[in-house]
Amino acid sequence: MFGARCLLRALRSCSSVPCPRHKPSTKLSVRDALGAQNANGERVKVQGWIRSVRSQKEVLFLHVNDGSSLESLQVVADSSFDSRELAFGSSVEVQGQLVKKKIEVVGNCDVKAFPLKYKERHPLEYLRQYPHLRCRTNVLGSILRVRSEATAAVHSFFKDSGFVHIHTPVITSNDCEGAGELFQVEPSSKIKVPDENFFSVPAFLTVSGQLHLEVMSGAFTQVFTFGPTFRAENSQTRRHLAEFYMVEAEISFLESLQDLMQVMEGLFKTATRAVLASCQEDVELCHKFIAPGQKDRLEHMLKHNFLVISYTEAVEILKQASENFTFTPEWGADLHTEHEKYLVKHCGDIPVFVINYPLSLKPFYMRDNEDGPRYFVLFDAMVNGIISLISLSDVSLLVYRNAVNFCVLIFYPATLPNSLMSSNGFLVALKDFLAIVSCHLQTVVV
Repeated sequence: MFGARCLLRALRSCSSVPCPRHKPSTKLSVRDALGAQNANGERVKVQGWIRSVRSQKEVLFLHVNDGSSLESLQVVADSSFDSRELAFGSSVEVQGQLVKKKIEVVGNCDVKAFPLKYKERHPLEYLRQYPHLRCRTNVLGSILRVRSEATAAVHSFFKDSGFVHIHTPVITSNDCEGAGELFQVEPSSKIKVPDENFFSVPAFLTVSGQLHLEVMSGAFTQVFTFGPTFRAENSQTRRHLAEFYMVEAEISFLESLQDLMQVMEGLFKTATRAVLASCQEDVELCHKFIAPGQKDRLEHMLKHNFLVISYTEAVEILKQASENFTFTPEWGADLHTEHEKYLVKHCGDIPVFVINYPLSLKPFYMRDNEDGPRYFVLFDAMVNGIISLISLSDVSLLVYRNAVNFCVLIFYPATLPNSLMSSNGFLVALKDFLAIVSCHLQTVVV
């Protein structure tokens, strides 16, 4: 049986009987081999790493995994194949006619020196010490497959919705948020000349592609970018990573805030459904050992529309709560993590859009409400205590009022006389989405 479910599910049985010459073996991934519906005598080749070895008097059992599936492929072979080189962690190539015939050790592994032990559940902090090996574990392998599927789902959603993918620069001269928490870029062999820069101006790793997207929205009505962003925040918490991937979108000619929220809700639900459908075993592993019941909460969120409340309503809900918050909720004060978690719980564990924040709480580039100058047309989406900033901005307004806040983005104000439409957009960190789906584990692998 060449399969944890057997290769017919894989190789049906072992045989040392000589076989006639056949055409070259078809290479299969472990996932494809496990899903094979019938053998048809086809010769196949599977490559991967040994997860376990069990030798009996007449039979040898191997479990092989290549990272394509949480489940490993079981190879049942004649005991004559037994070898000291067939050890946990070794890389192998298995060939056969859905009847095991050949096993070749491609790379040896010293079991005693190998830091990951079979049947031992290593703590995540222990795995941090071995970044080159941790991806071989079930948990980290599952997270990386979920991340891969989520990334593909995001691109698929935007493509199907008619968005144009824009590659915004990683090295830039602008500070999008004006927070000053940037990594400055300099050549390693820089000649120490006073006031001299490689790019003639100071250059930084990007904190956001928003400004570039807003300009592109003057040529394309719907644009998005999906790439790395960097924050030089001196923090070791899960909420503050130095590097993470951000999804950002910008849309021209939007008529209402509701239209933008519908796009965000559609993105979240589409990506979540894709992950649950394609990575069912991986997600179940996370939910079983990390957060029992999380799958039910996800399915609950997918069945209901996101709720919308104003900042003022949120503060009133918090004031009437029976819980003792560390930070007392007051109108005009920012909402803290404990407040966000309570609001989601209060609303039935359904994602919540909080709109119309006070002007004093949000960045300079947010658009004023038409019905109240002390408010910003902005919303935050709260999901299970994970907050993703989703903001609505008016390009022409922010440039005329605050051009001084932009750092050397000279082309930006120049676009205004050339029919640049006001645009609206949102951003969400991929790490936050993964935290919702797979319970915070992504912070180990980012």
